[in-house]
Amino acid sequence: MNYTQISLNQLPLGRKANVTMLTSDGATRRRMLDLGIIDGTDIEPLYKSPSGNPVAYLIRGAVIALRSDVSEKIIVSES
Repeated sequence: MNYTQISLNQLPLGRKANVTMLTSDGATRRRMLDLGIIDGTDIEPLYKSPSGNPVAYLIRGAVIALRSDVSEKIIVSES
């Protein structure tokens, strides 16, 4: 199978993907891990605010809003 890797902020609304890597460090990385954003996690963008930032994502059954400066550091693959 051929998988395309993109940053989460590039994933269109309603498309599901799988987390493959986190490119952040420090407190931002710790927050992502605390929210359950780890390798292998399924994630789906649900809603975009009128300004486009933040975006609400479905992560492990919870809806979590992330700003684009955070979501660009989450690498996902979609099949």
